[in-house]
Amino acid sequence: MSSQIEGFVKGIILGGIIGAAIGILYAPQSGRKTREDISGKGEELLTKVKEEYEAVLKKSGKAYESAVKQLKHLESSTLKKVGEMEEKVDELTELGKEALHDTKSHLKEAVNTAVHAFK
Repeated sequence: MSSQIEGFVKGIILGGIIGAAIGILYAPQSGRKTREDISGKGEELLTKVKEEYEAVLKKSGKAYESAVKQLKHLESSTLKKVGEMEEKVDELTELGKEALHDTKSHLKEAVNTAVHAFK
């Protein structure tokens, strides 16, 4: 974004300089009048550049604020999802422990039954 702003400002300045040079070359008026015109055009150009700079600065500030707002929302959403996932992992861990304990108990019973049946 910064390079676009720089290019825009450079374009305005370069355009002003070229316009002033062409105006001087083709001016059918006195040197004093031409210098006054150049000075006036230079001030106009400077005013336009300042206005455009302020507008771009304001627009980029709004874009920055919007991006920060979106990132904060994304961060909040992500933290919420992480919390939900941690709860699910804890829940699944407990279910896994219970299933392991149940399987272990059933296996012991099966082994004991097999041992008693084999005797």
